[in-house]
Amino acid sequence: MKLVHHKNLTLERWKALSFAEQMANVGSEVYRTLNWRSKKREYSETAFERALELLDLIIEAASGRGPRLRELARVREALVDYFVYDNSYGSTDDLWRKYFDAFHRAAKIQVAHRTNHA
Repeated sequence: MKLVHHKNLTLERWKALSFAEQMANVGSEVYRTLNWRSKKREYSETAFERALELLDLIIEAASGRGPRLRELARVREALVDYFVYDNSYGSTDDLWRKYFDAFHRAAKIQVAHRTNHA
């Protein structure tokens, strides 16, 4: 996969992150998408493209992993539906913040655990 927005990100460095850390990174881009949407559309769209690029990296790494792959594909579909199409799934800004908050909390715990045991 050719990275457009994360050109300095290597697959090895990305795979070294836990799933929670990877999803927290996607979440950070989704937060930026939400925050910029009413201020500067171009910034919001670029943040969304970065979110999809990271999510696609996770999906690529998860290929063949049944439930996780299905969940990731649904998340991608729902994000695109919300930000690009008609929001037929009825998503909200709050729903996306809550969804990714869980990954941010889990990633924080994992990083703290690694730091304390290093």
